[in-house]
Amino acid sequence: MKEPDDQDTEGGKSDRSKSSGKQSIKSESRSPTKDGFEDTTDDTFTEGEESYLEEDSDLEDLEGSSSSLPYDYVESKKASQEPPGLDAEEAEEELKKKISESFFYDYMELASMPFVTPDSNIPLDFLVLVHSFGYDCRKRANLQLLDSSTLMYIAGNQLILLNFKTKEQTYLRSSSGQGIGVIGVHPYKTYFTVAEKGSFPNIIIYEYPSLKPYRILRDGTEKAYAYVDFNYNGTLLASVGSSPDYTLTIWNWKEEQPILRKKAFSQDVFKVTFNPEDDEQLTTAGSGHIKFWEMAYTFTGLKLQGSLGRFGKTTTTDIEGYIELPDGKVLSGTEWGNLLLWEGSLIKVELCRSGMKSCHHGPINQIMLDEGEVITAGSDGCIRIWDFETIDTADIIDDTGLLEIEPINELQVDKNVNLFSLIKINTPGYNLWLAQDSNGAIWKLDLSFSNITHDPERLFSFHSEAIEAVATSPLTYLMATTALDCSVRIYDFASKNSLAQMKFKQGGTALTWVPRIVSYSGAQIVVGFEDGVVRILELYDPKGLTIFAGRKKVPDVDIYLRQVFKPHTAQVTALAYERDAEVLATGSKDHTVFFFEVEKDYKPIGFINTPGPVCQLIWSSVLHPDSTLLILCENGYVLEAPCPTIKEEEDDRDVVSYEISDMCLKCFHFTSVKSKILRSIEIEKREKQKELKAKEREARRKKLIEEMGEDAEKELQEEEEEEEEEPLPEIFIPPNPSPILCGFYSGPGKFWVSLGGYDSGFLYHCEFPSCDKRSNFEEQKDEPFDFRFLENTEENPIQTIIFSFSQTMMFCGMRNGAVRVYIRSHDDHSLTNLDYYWHFNMHDNDYGYVKSMATSFDDRFLMTAGADNNIFVFNVYSELEFLKIIKAKVPSPKFGIETEPSPEDIEDPKAYSIENARRKREHDKLMKEMEELKAGKREQIRALRNEFWKLLEMNKELPKHMQFRRTDFDLDSKIRADIDRKTVYKIHQVEKELAWEKEKHELGLMKLQNRFRDPLENDTTVVYAIQTNHKISSYRLVKPSKYSKYKRTSQSERRPSKLERFEKEGSGKRDSQKDTGESIIMQEETMIEKGKIFRPRTLSEIMIDNQIEKTRKLIQKAERAQLKIQQRKKEWEELYKSKPDEDYEDPKDVQAIKEAQVYMGDFNLKTAPDYKIPEHMRINAAKKEEELGHLVSLVHGKKMQMNKCILSLRDLKVAVIEEIQCLVQELKNIQSTLHISKHIPIPQVPQIHPEEVPEKRFHYDEEILKKFKRQRMKIEVQKRSHMDQIVSSSAGRGFLKLPSGKDGDVTTRDSLSRSSRASTFSLELPKPPEFEKTEPTEVELEIMKRDEIKHLYMQEYLTNRIKELTVTFDAELRLLRHQKLKLDTQMKLSDLHHVTLFQEILLLKNFEKQENILQERVNSCDKEEQDMQWKINELLKEMEERKNEITKLQEQEKALYAGFQTALGENNKFANFLLKVLKKKIKRVKKKEVEGDADEDEESDESSEDESSLESDEEESGSEDEVFDDSICPTNCDKALFELALQLREKRLDIEEALVEEKKTVDNLKKEYDTLSKKVKIVATNLNAAEEALEAYQREKQQQLNELLVVFPLKLHQVEYMQSGEIPHDLSGTLVFSNLSLGRLQARIIQLHEENVKQQKLNKECRERRKRLIREKREMAKTIRKMEETVRQLMIDKFGRVIDLEVLQTLSVNTTLEELKIRKLRKELTNAKEMKMWEAKIAQLRWELMMKTKEHTKKLHQMNDLCIEKKQLDSRLNTLQNQQGNAFQGPRKADIVAREKITELVQAQAQRILALKEEIALLRKKGGLILPPIRPTQENEMNL
Repeated sequence: MKEPDDQDTEGGKSDRSKSSGKQSIKSESRSPTKDGFEDTTDDTFTEGEESYLEEDSDLEDLEGSSSSLPYDYVESKKASQEPPGLDAEEAEEELKKKISESFFYDYMELASMPFVTPDSNIPLDFLVLVHSFGYDCRKRANLQLLDSSTLMYIAGNQLILLNFKTKEQTYLRSSSGQGIGVIGVHPYKTYFTVAEKGSFPNIIIYEYPSLKPYRILRDGTEKAYAYVDFNYNGTLLASVGSSPDYTLTIWNWKEEQPILRKKAFSQDVFKVTFNPEDDEQLTTAGSGHIKFWEMAYTFTGLKLQGSLGRFGKTTTTDIEGYIELPDGKVLSGTEWGNLLLWEGSLIKVELCRSGMKSCHHGPINQIMLDEGEVITAGSDGCIRIWDFETIDTADIIDDTGLLEIEPINELQVDKNVNLFSLIKINTPGYNLWLAQDSNGAIWKLDLSFSNITHDPERLFSFHSEAIEAVATSPLTYLMATTALDCSVRIYDFASKNSLAQMKFKQGGTALTWVPRIVSYSGAQIVVGFEDGVVRILELYDPKGLTIFAGRKKVPDVDIYLRQVFKPHTAQVTALAYERDAEVLATGSKDHTVFFFEVEKDYKPIGFINTPGPVCQLIWSSVLHPDSTLLILCENGYVLEAPCPTIKEEEDDRDVVSYEISDMCLKCFHFTSVKSKILRSIEIEKREKQKELKAKEREARRKKLIEEMGEDAEKELQEEEEEEEEEPLPEIFIPPNPSPILCGFYSGPGKFWVSLGGYDSGFLYHCEFPSCDKRSNFEEQKDEPFDFRFLENTEENPIQTIIFSFSQTMMFCGMRNGAVRVYIRSHDDHSLTNLDYYWHFNMHDNDYGYVKSMATSFDDRFLMTAGADNNIFVFNVYSELEFLKIIKAKVPSPKFGIETEPSPEDIEDPKAYSIENARRKREHDKLMKEMEELKAGKREQIRALRNEFWKLLEMNKELPKHMQFRRTDFDLDSKIRADIDRKTVYKIHQVEKELAWEKEKHELGLMKLQNRFRDPLENDTTVVYAIQTNHKISSYRLVKPSKYSKYKRTSQSERRPSKLERFEKEGSGKRDSQKDTGESIIMQEETMIEKGKIFRPRTLSEIMIDNQIEKTRKLIQKAERAQLKIQQRKKEWEELYKSKPDEDYEDPKDVQAIKEAQVYMGDFNLKTAPDYKIPEHMRINAAKKEEELGHLVSLVHGKKMQMNKCILSLRDLKVAVIEEIQCLVQELKNIQSTLHISKHIPIPQVPQIHPEEVPEKRFHYDEEILKKFKRQRMKIEVQKRSHMDQIVSSSAGRGFLKLPSGKDGDVTTRDSLSRSSRASTFSLELPKPPEFEKTEPTEVELEIMKRDEIKHLYMQEYLTNRIKELTVTFDAELRLLRHQKLKLDTQMKLSDLHHVTLFQEILLLKNFEKQENILQERVNSCDKEEQDMQWKINELLKEMEERKNEITKLQEQEKALYAGFQTALGENNKFANFLLKVLKKKIKRVKKKEVEGDADEDEESDESSEDESSLESDEEESGSEDEVFDDSICPTNCDKALFELALQLREKRLDIEEALVEEKKTVDNLKKEYDTLSKKVKIVATNLNAAEEALEAYQREKQQQLNELLVVFPLKLHQVEYMQSGEIPHDLSGTLVFSNLSLGRLQARIIQLHEENVKQQKLNKECRERRKRLIREKREMAKTIRKMEETVRQLMIDKFGRVIDLEVLQTLSVNTTLEELKIRKLRKELTNAKEMKMWEAKIAQLRWELMMKTKEHTKKLHQMNDLCIEKKQLDSRLNTLQNQQGNAFQGPRKADIVAREKITELVQAQAQRILALKEEIALLRKKGGLILPPIRPTQENEMNL
């Protein structure tokens, strides 16, 4: 096989066709054959590489090898040339090594090619892809970047490489021809992968930019790949499959071998990625899951181990976007827009924004980590930047599991943007990204977030949903498309440009270009939409219009809305113009076809109903005698309608509906015949088989007859009987009719249709039956009369069929997205030749079925539109040579188009259609007539009701005994009861109907209250004065915010914890228990001692006690002397310690200097560049928030207090009004008794204003609700009248709602009932009885006069009292108003201060993050320094302790020698010998601890060897002086002193060994101390640097705070900075001081002067005192020297030399010797006592031995006597026996018994004798009395 690179060098070409009109891909690569394999072998492998061909020499003769697969030769090689001894694994490893780095596949052999039926003359390049206008924007990861200007995406079966700068396209075909699943790019941009779809699809890896196929990965999944991803280094590739296997595979892609494979999950997997930091970790995510994978080595080898993420309390969600963080955590998105931080397989925390707002509004589709920032892209069109450290260190803080964070930056790309993926453009110096918008766009984004950041730029725009229709201009190379994304787009497919688009509210579903008969310039298109609206759009070139100034860019095409109407209530599915373009027909899914008269404006003619949803409309051609319309319905019905007659406008006015009921329709109800066709085909097949078998049987019969004769007939009959035919296929009719997909006319009354479902695979030729208006379409069943079989369309039916303008080509769009072309003759309407065709898969095979197709006006181009959002433009093969295609010509605008008013568009999907609007108009007309009739009836009823009320009034005026009762007026009581019952039932029904609305409004009211009313603590209350216009209003207060509640507890205010209190209490308890325990022990010891006192003492005990007492006194004397010496030393040490250093400073002075440095040392302003912020003055956001909270709480408290005062004033006004009302009532009563001439004007009673009681606004009753309802009804009536005017002006475009006349009736009825009730209950008051008037007497006149005087006084008093109350209240209000004005001033100042504090908080929060980092660095350095300092201090303490130990050991050594000298005494002649024995160096065997560390053993061995060598040296040096033997005590030498010397020598050696160990330890500690000291210096340097950085940052923060503006109001008299008596314009150099601060500073100046004088005086006194102390020190030194000389002289006089008194006092008694003497004395006494005890015991035992011996002797004598007696008896017995003879021959029984007893007795005595002998022997050995030995004569005698 030859490489593409080598082919290029030889002159071959492998160019990929760009978007010019050439073939898609051309390659002149030579495919190696069996003869050429040997020639291409050398080119396949790189130089210096050992190929397998060198090992196998006979492989050069291999034939039939494939040129595209590098492994094909291996299968034939395994059987013949596999070396012996190699197993399968070795062979596989051998195979892996055989792929060369320079090996490439041949693209032309891999790419799928069009299928052309054999023996046809159709060229392979019949259709050539010219351009693609589509983009599958909803496919995952369908936007990849190859370099800075080339992006790559999938379009159906094509891979498009687009240069977004030049807009040039390059195409790569899929190899399977069944679509491409996903694409991916190598990290180094040198390779890209194409993972395909199909049956066990391949992954093809191409090299870039050569575009050569480099590697092919096989058998990775069953159907399709869902995602692929390279690892960080690009050495591995991970792929995951889609349904049904979901296989996850890890590939060594360069060797084309899978490494690991496992099922990822049981549901859809969206994505798989490697961890950038660890290639052994992967992550997969998808539908309702996320899974974490790890490559782990197990006992069976390398495995993939997956851990499924557990959501826990979090709702399970689909995960589209995620990112692996460097530390192993994973950050993923959710469907509701929050972020999930995964650690392990658990959710660590869920991240949201402040206020529990989600991070994005909708799913998060992609998450990236770029330059230390986390970037998220969501379906809300936003890109947000988050801080990585904040996310990485996030953790839960409460039970909700949520953590609130805020983004650093965010970018809203645009409205109606759904970001699906982002990819970065590697441009140095820029932060540019490309974004995939699932709403049909590719964006270029600048995420630098700087002052020069560019706005988002839309690079390309496409349809975002399925394209429903495409149409081409009949005049030029223009194309129009519409889709469900609510847009209509115009393209110039000749120059490959998108010209214009227009957006609407609903998606477009049908489109056609207006014929030139209607629009000669070809500038109009008709578009149908989902809501049933049809719009006429007009295209024009805006360059032909007058260009207004300021219009920067003029588009190539502009779209103008010419007309809009709504003929249908459902989706418009078909549009068709009649052949003469006089009628437009529109079909819809609402089972109607509407006809319009095509004039200047489209006027409706009428509509017809169809038995099913309309899917296609076709008008007959000019070849038909009549103009008819073919209507195809989805449910199997096909109708033919004649062209409707156009009515006059006058005749059409009074028509109620547009329905055409008298049209004669022909109907064809399709009945399935596929089973019959298959049955007939099977019958024909069997008949042919029978004919063949009959011929064979006849030939065989003749042959058998010739061979067998008559027997042949029988054998043939038996064979015929054995043959049985299989049953024929049954006739099957599907229960649900197959849908009609498309069709077309073949002749008058005849048509072809293509069906889906069961009946797919054929084209059916049908004919309409005759028209019969009385027939029922549903009962009708028709069958086609002819059919055509279509190859490979059983599961892939034809979706759409179009013909070229020349009618020579039939283009078919297939369900799997393929394009099929049949060549036919011009007059072949019967489709007699459908055997030859051209077939090519273009759109996506799964969801890209072809929705619409169109050809250009000259048949040079074919356009296909699919449900996969792709639009392909093909160049149709032609034998003619065309000139170069020019740019499409856009129609010029009509004259005056810019001044034409645009029609009002129909945007409401619920708007009335034309038919419904006409019916609504007629309905409104009828309703109006009925309303007029109702109004007349109501007038009659109203007149009767008024007459009835008059009768009731007349009845009331009659006497009671003549009045009728109210029930007497009822004609029938049952009628009233029935009316009441119906009324109750209706009320109950209305309550049920309005229950949902009631609940809805209650919930709405509750939400409004929760949002606006509940947060309020006080509403605004306005209190008005009574007599004046003054008023006062309260503050509108909300509940305190978080700042007022925010308070941080300081360390000083913190209460001690329970543990601390327990430790304090526990220590006291332990001490008390210890004291009590010690007291108990002491009591026990005293009791024991007291018990010992009463025991009598012996002489030896007395001697010992005397010796002990003597020794104790000596020891106490020595101890007292030692204690005195130590106390004196301690006093001297304390005295020396109290001595100040040369640089000693008084602590009071140090504290004063420190305070001065803190408070008075630095007078720099905060604006100074060298200002250093003190520690206590540093401010952070927490302190500022606390300050703001304090301010808010203070303001809130003052406002609350003022509100309480105002409410108290309001309550006072209410009380005053109540009192005034009482007084006015009393005044009226008084005035009723006075003459009118003496009346004083009654003061007006004040009223409570609504503003004074705002809480009553939320109180309502039925009357208020009715009033509100009347207002609403009035507004609705006004709206209705306005809409009626609109409808009357524009009939046919109804936007009206149903009238609510019933509500008006209810209103009228309610008003009437209220008026009737008012008139009914207006009763007259009873008149008082009349009496005759008489003249009063004089007494009565006097009483009346007194009462009148009293009433006049009370009248005046009450009037004054009312005035007093009003005046007092107004005064209180004015006083409180004055206080509130002052408080308002303070509140304004506090608001200004609040603003300043809030600005400072915002600024401090910006600095808080970096400040915390710096502070943490300082704290860590400080902590490290403190730890090291603590270690140093501990080392110093330990060194001091070791030195003390060394000192103690040295003192012990000195004391040992001193004690030995004391023991020797004076003038001891063996003193030198004993001292040598004591000081002799001896090598001792050291005890080694067995340890596991060999190094320590070696060190100890080395140290022991060193020590032994030293000791040997010392011994040798010692032996030089004198050799002596220390093992033998010399004669006449005291053995006790010799033994003491040996014992003390051992002690000395122990002390010396301990000294050596201590010194070693001290040396090690010194080394560690030096190391730590160096580290402390380094840490101190780092700490200083960190503190300087923190200080610089604090200074920067202070400078930023200084730049904030602070508002501070001043009065003119407070300004003291004047220039020439005027305030200067420039106040930048001024300072604001309070009078108190200024006075304090001035007082401080005087105070400092006084302190200065005082300090000078004190300094002078201290100087004089210092001189005096120096003089006294000199005199004391002289006295000390004199005393030392006196002491020295006294020592010489007394001791003859200067001695150490301390040693003398210490050596006054030898404690060891005295203790040994006491111990010896005690031992002697104890031994004496023991000897006495043993002597007494021996005497006792001797006495007992003597008594036993006597007893034994007595026993022996008795035994001797018995033996003699026995002997005598034996002799007598023998004599008697001899005398009797034979009388007693046998022994007697009594003798036998007696003998046995005697024998036993003898044996027992013998044993006893032996025991006595042993005891006697024992006594003899211990020195007892020696007894004479026992003679054995008796024994001998007994034996005899």
